[in-house]
Amino acid sequence: MKGIVLAGGSGTRLHPITQAVSKQLLPVYDKPMVYYPLSVLMLAGVREVLLISTPVDLPLFKRLLGDGSQFGLDISYAEQAHPNGLAEAFVIGADFIGEDDVSLVLGDNIFYGQGFSKLLQRNAEELDGCVLFGYPVKDAERYGVGEVDSTGRLISIEEKPALPKSNKAITGLYFYDNQVVDIARGLTPSSRGELEITDVNLAYLREGRATLVDLGRGFAWLDTGTHDSMLEAGQFVQVLEHRQGVRIACLEEIALRMGFITADECYALGEKLAQSGYGQYVMNVAREVRP
Repeated sequence: MKGIVLAGGSGTRLHPITQAVSKQLLPVYDKPMVYYPLSVLMLAGVREVLLISTPVDLPLFKRLLGDGSQFGLDISYAEQAHPNGLAEAFVIGADFIGEDDVSLVLGDNIFYGQGFSKLLQRNAEELDGCVLFGYPVKDAERYGVGEVDSTGRLISIEEKPALPKSNKAITGLYFYDNQVVDIARGLTPSSRGELEITDVNLAYLREGRATLVDLGRGFAWLDTGTHDSMLEAGQFVQVLEHRQGVRIACLEEIALRMGFITADECYALGEKLAQSGYGQYVMNVAREVRP
């Protein structure tokens, strides 16, 4: 499976702080926002990643992440010049995807939960069609909502329904088989002029090949689309990291634990950031696993 991080858009709800820099480059507590979705792909075992952003912002992402080799990844980049919808990611990334399965994660989504890596890897390995990830919310009318039957099979998807049939919001993480490229290419723009991800999901639903995984209790799903939600996400990360002494979405640590890099390579990455607490943490993680 390959992975796409969609980190475009103009971040208008966060103006003025996003007038000069991409939202996904802003900090969520101690690291850039884009680290969080990228960490999700890494936890799923994905090592080939395409980051899609605006022509203006791409050089900054390249400066931050490079080619990804320091994390044992292969990161490439592509432009989405205009916000033409989430599903356009599969049209832009068609050559990158090739004949493989693909996961898409939105650049402003944060996930955290025990056993998340095993959950992701299992669903990637067993993929047949598409896998969506649902999360219970109290204001489901603000989201795309998935309805499941008594056996857990996905039976309907509605976008921002006035009367939601469930409280399961569909999060910004999606797994698809290779058919998604053809589905996306065949979409007609919506009334908003966008290629809608919901239309992709409905195509799989009509074929009976859409699954909704309920993240449920014990997991956290946060988006960072407003000033308040960004602050809340930063506070969430701060509390967990201070209480547990571990860092969420530390790419160096995840790369080490997943076997993408060695302990020595991890330590060297920490040394480059040694003047910060983050760098000290990376060095300590590497020391713990050195033979």
